[in-house]
Amino acid sequence: MNAPATTPEPATAKAKLPIGLVIAVLVMIGILLLPLPADLPVAGHRMLAILAFAVVVWITEAVSYEASAIMITSLMAFLIGMAPTLQDPSKLYGTSAGITMALTGFSNAALALVAGALFIAAAMTHTGLDRRIALVTLSRIGTSTRRILLGAIAVTILLSLVVPSATARSACVVPIMMGVIMAFGVDKRSNIAAGIMIVVAQGTSIWNVGIQTAAAQNLLTVGFMDKMLGERVNWLDWLIAGAPWAIIMSAVLLFVVLKMLPPESDSIPGGKEAVEKSLAELGPMTGPQKRLMAVSVALLLAWATEGKLHSFDTTSTTYAGLVFLLLPRFGVMTWKDVQSRIPWGTVIVFGVGISLGTALLTTQAGQWLGAQVVNNTGLDQVGPLGIFAILGAFLILIHLGFASATALTSALLPILIAVLQTLPGEFNRLGMTMLLGFVVSYGFILPINAPQNMVCLGTQTFTAKQFAKVGLIVTAVGYLLMLLFGATYWSWLGWM
Repeated sequence: MNAPATTPEPATAKAKLPIGLVIAVLVMIGILLLPLPADLPVAGHRMLAILAFAVVVWITEAVSYEASAIMITSLMAFLIGMAPTLQDPSKLYGTSAGITMALTGFSNAALALVAGALFIAAAMTHTGLDRRIALVTLSRIGTSTRRILLGAIAVTILLSLVVPSATARSACVVPIMMGVIMAFGVDKRSNIAAGIMIVVAQGTSIWNVGIQTAAAQNLLTVGFMDKMLGERVNWLDWLIAGAPWAIIMSAVLLFVVLKMLPPESDSIPGGKEAVEKSLAELGPMTGPQKRLMAVSVALLLAWATEGKLHSFDTTSTTYAGLVFLLLPRFGVMTWKDVQSRIPWGTVIVFGVGISLGTALLTTQAGQWLGAQVVNNTGLDQVGPLGIFAILGAFLILIHLGFASATALTSALLPILIAVLQTLPGEFNRLGMTMLLGFVVSYGFILPINAPQNMVCLGTQTFTAKQFAKVGLIVTAVGYLLMLLFGATYWSWLGWM
């Protein structure tokens, strides 16, 4: 007797609802059901619920960042749209005003700068100029184990100046360094290999602090400065403030890696030949690479002299550079060449992040939450250095739960700016915002805390435990060094 035929399950079987998404919805509903404080508008109350939803979804990674951005936009459209206006509580905002508020960030200059930066990063990859810069740097520095580590830092610094994407930089450098490791003939799990990849990952995070255009979270910080403080820190002032810290921490990183992951050998044959072979395979510098290099240098000069030699802002000069890169014949790429290389999800999340921060301010939710923080933590009883120490430590701890510095900045920086605005006393709120923006780049402890960490972890050259051992020391020293800078150098510059 034949067994009864079973009906096969469809290929598109129902997937389980992510637990993180369920928790996010429950947290949002819980906040919405809380009694409304007398000094908090209904729209502000609902914005805090939306913020809580966003934070839980981002921390748990229940859905992609792009999907979360669409969810947040929809929630703002309906929850804020059906809330009374601040000006006239008898009238509702309406969903049209709600969706407009949710899309405000997409008209921000910082978003345009992020998009422009991603185009430049794509142009670097398309022409191979980033790879050439990395190989030339390594060939000049040398290929003993110590020099390779130093070369990884040098490559990171140079690419941070011209490739405005941490993920793109690490994606370029990692294959090159893996080629060097393979040329060494050492085991992929050796201390040499682990040390090189950890230096690439953490060196990238360090120089995200030093250079304003090196990371999306920096540009988001600048966007919030514009929206909430009415002014921003220019590229050169950011470099003057952040680069000395990054230089010292680069040396600290090299020292820690050499001590905790001592190389099995100081001199390994084959590395120099491998670099020179890779460089020779590239051939002479191409016309597009030369033109891209010229535009990159011109942009660096324009960014560095903003407010000194000219009044053109960073976004405008970046887009002028893009015009040259996209021109027929003179340019180095077409739209088709780069459209598939642009992480459009980053642009979407960035725009929604600015909208979220702006809406917190517009609905007075940010000001209310800032006042609660000040009234219940005693922040108003400490000086500027104490404020920076407490808020900086909070950011470092909370970053352990975030896989994206951009998401962390979107969720918390508007609140921290509101806290700074609520605090009494004379201190530089713009400067303090920049310094807290520095701390957002602390992704040193867990591989999941930054995309560049995950790119390097994918090489299987180190374990999460090795990464954390180095990262804990780098985090502690970096935090203490920032406090020292806060008490001295940054105070002398007038940023505290």
